[in-house]
Amino acid sequence: MQRWQKLCLSILSAKQTGMRNNRHYPSIISIDGPAASGKSTIGRHLADYLGYLFFDTGLMYRAVTWIALQQKIDLNSEFALTGLAEATELDVRPPSVDDGRYCDILANGVDITWDIRKPEVDANVSLVSSYPGVREVLTEQQRKIGWRGNVVMLGRDIGTVVLPEAGLKIYLDASPEIRAERRYLEKISRGEHSDQAQILEDMLERDRFDSTRQIAPLKPAGDAIVISTDDLDIDQVLEKIIGLLEDGYGSG
Repeated sequence: MQRWQKLCLSILSAKQTGMRNNRHYPSIISIDGPAASGKSTIGRHLADYLGYLFFDTGLMYRAVTWIALQQKIDLNSEFALTGLAEATELDVRPPSVDDGRYCDILANGVDITWDIRKPEVDANVSLVSSYPGVREVLTEQQRKIGWRGNVVMLGRDIGTVVLPEAGLKIYLDASPEIRAERRYLEKISRGEHSDQAQILEDMLERDRFDSTRQIAPLKPAGDAIVISTDDLDIDQVLEKIIGLLEDGYGSG
C-alpha cells in the first residue's frame, strides 16, 4: 500500500472517531509555481486531505484566452480582453463528468473544461494573463473565493498578490526538463499527439515571460516554503506539506 493511501485511511479513521478537526490549520493555503511543477496534483490531494475547496486560478485565465480565440478578439488589445473578462461569468464547480477532470469550468453556463487545455490556449495564456486589466478583474473574483476560507488556491501569484495573507504559502518548483516530460506524458495519457522537445521550448519561453513581466511576476513569496519536486514523488511532497500543517505551521 502506498504511503498516500495509508494516510488517506488514517484521515478516514480520524473522521469516523470524531478526533480530527480543521481548527488548527490555516484557513487559506496558497500553492504557486511554474507549469507542471506539481501544483494541480499536490493541491488536489491536499484539498482532499483537509476537506477544503480546490481552486486552480489558472483556469480563469485559460477560459478568457479560449473565449477570446473563439471570438477572434485581438490578443494584443488589453482593452478588448479586459472587457471580455468583465462580461464573462466564470464558475468553478466539482466535476460533473468522470472523464479525468478534477473540476468543471463554466463560462456563462457553458462547460469549457477541456477546451481550455488546447495547444492554442497554452501558447497564448501567458500574454492574456500579463495584462493588468485582465488580472485586476480576475484577481478580484479569486479573492472573493479565497476570503470564504477553507481553500487551497493555486496559481503563479497567489501568495504574492492574490492572497498574501494566506496562512501557509507553498512554492513548488522543478527543472524545465522534468516539467516538460511530465506535461508530455500527461498529454500522451489523454491520447493527444505531443512533441516533448516542443513542449520544453514552449515551457522555457513561458517561464521567461512569466518571471519577467512587470505585473505579478512568477516568484516565491518572501515567506513561502520552496519545495523542489525534481527528486520527490507525490507522496513525499504531500508528507512534507502535511508535516508542516501538523506541526502548526501557518495556524497563527
